[in-house]
Amino acid sequence: MGFSPLLSRQLLDKMPAGYDLEKSLRWLKAALMHNLRAVKAGDDIVERGGVYALTGPTGVGKTTTVAKLAARCTLKHGPASLALITTDTYRIGAHEQLRIYGKILGVPVYVIKDEADLQLTLADLQSKHLILIDTVGMSQRDRRLSEQVALLSGAGRSIKRLLLLSANGHGSTLEDVVRSYKKDDMDGCILTKIDEAISIGPALDVVIRHKLVLHYVANGQRVPEDLHLPNLVYLVDRVLKPARGDSPFTPLEAEFPLVMAAAGGLAGAEPAGYAEATREAGVPGG
Repeated sequence: MGFSPLLSRQLLDKMPAGYDLEKSLRWLKAALMHNLRAVKAGDDIVERGGVYALTGPTGVGKTTTVAKLAARCTLKHGPASLALITTDTYRIGAHEQLRIYGKILGVPVYVIKDEADLQLTLADLQSKHLILIDTVGMSQRDRRLSEQVALLSGAGRSIKRLLLLSANGHGSTLEDVVRSYKKDDMDGCILTKIDEAISIGPALDVVIRHKLVLHYVANGQRVPEDLHLPNLVYLVDRVLKPARGDSPFTPLEAEFPLVMAAAGGLAGAEPAGYAEATREAGVPGG
């Protein structure tokens, strides 16, 4: 299902003994929903207002998500209630994309170059119900990441940071992203691209283990339709659905000894059943 061995062990340790498969799955579903923290209807960003910076690696959909939130706010509170800010002066034409959205919605867009510029802009926009900041997409290993955090933290007015996580990302990569971006306080996350993910298990895993508050899920490019408040029943039901068995990345039953041996670090040694497993899998030379 895509969960990490760490979370799987934690869940199994808590599961009462003596449950059959059906009862175990019901318990698992309830446990996942209990540990998955999510924003409730009426308490989301558009309703609460404030200053929010959308952060995350390149390609996770920050600008599109800003546009979706902006469209929702405009429909709910009117264009005068909203302002958009971009700190992305690195990519050629990056702020122009946000300006196009702003022009369509009738919302002003401000391009920020440094901390002083951000402080002055936020001071001028104190009357706005909602201010959305589109940040530069950075790899979790980019040295400039600390500069971005410092920019958002030193602006004077309280800026809440939301981390965007791509639901189709590999578990280890998502873990690395969260660890890097969560070094300072993180106010929650948004899951994007759940429509592109075969399994959302890895994404839910990191959200649960790092106790991130899930604000929205995004499942497409349409503005603003493809942005939704998290439905925990749907998310957990989806992750617990049996995985497709025809994927070339799904090991055969006979290959699990190889997987376990690799996890145990038995490099250079043939585990028990290796020759038989490779023959059954059709591995050349097996």
